Amino acid sequence: MRWFAALAVCAVLAACAAPPEAPYASDARVASVAYREPGPATLTVLTMVSNRDGSGGHSALMINGSQRVIFDPAGSFVNDRVPEQDDVLYGVSPAVLKGYKSAHARSTYHVVSQTVEVTPEQAEMALRLAQSNGAVPRAFCTNANTNLLRQVPGFESIKTTFFPTNLMEQMASYPGVVEEKYFEDDEGTIVDGIEKLVIAD
Repeated sequence: MRWFAALAVCAVLAACAAPPEAPYASDARVASVAYREPGPATLTVLTMVSNRDGSGGHSALMINGSQRVIFDPAGSFVNDRVPEQDDVLYGVSPAVLKGYKSAHARSTYHVVSQTVEVTPEQAEMALRLAQSNGAVPRAFCTNANTNLLRQVPGFESIKTTFFPTNLMEQMASYPGVVEEKYFEDDEGTIVDGIEKLVIAD
C-alpha cells in the first residue's frame, strides 16, 4: 500500500504544472485594479477536477475581503491584464474570474467553486496570510491553501493535504457552502487557454 500511496502523491504533484514566470507587479499597478465583489465577505476554494477520473489537478483560494484576490499557489495563470505578486492575483472582477475559470476548464478538466460566507475579520486575515505567504514551489498548491486556511479562525479543523479533491471534500462539510461547477469542452492545456483568453473591461 505504501508504494501505491507514493505513486498517488507523485501523480498529484505532477498535475500542478511548472508555473510560467510572472512579472512581479508594482504596488501602484496592484492598487489601480483593486476590486471588491459587493455583498458579504467570502472565501472560495477553486478546484480543478479531472473529467476522466475525478482526480484533482490544482487548487486556489479566492478571498473577497477589502478587495477580491485569488491566491493561486504555484499556479500557471499568467495574464497581462491581471497583476500578480507572489502567487496572489489582483483585480479579480467578474470578468477576471470568468477568464480564470475559462483558462482552466477544458475537455479534460472542470472547475468546482465552493464559497462560504465569513466575517470581514476572517477574510482580512486570509488576505494578509496570502499576501505574506510568498511564492509557492510547484506541486505545493493544495498544501499552501490548507496551511493558510488552518490559520483562519473557524477553519482550524482543515487538515493539511497535497490532494486538491481532499480539500474540496473537507470544504463540502462546512455549513452554508455553496458549490458551483464550470465546464468547457475546448482542447489543449491551460497555456493554450490563456493564449486565446480575452478579458473584457
